[in-house]
Amino acid sequence: MPPIYLTHPVHGAKVATMEAEAKYDETNGWMRYDPETQSSDAAEPVNGLVAKRRGRRPAVKDAHDDDSGRPD
Repeated sequence: MPPIYLTHPVHGAKVATMEAEAKYDETNGWMRYDPETQSSDAAEPVNGLVAKRRGRRPAVKDAHDDDSGRPD
């Protein structure tokens, strides 16, 4: 059975693997579409979240971190 492509105005797009799943999703606002016939000037993506930076925070130099007050 070929995959069934669905789209939702809030949740974006998904792929259903069974006809029963697609029918149930359609009762919850999902609509079928064919990715082969989609135009290249499609609407903006639904997810407008900005990716968070990953990694460590930059080190902040504290006034007490200098080596000038250390006895040698």
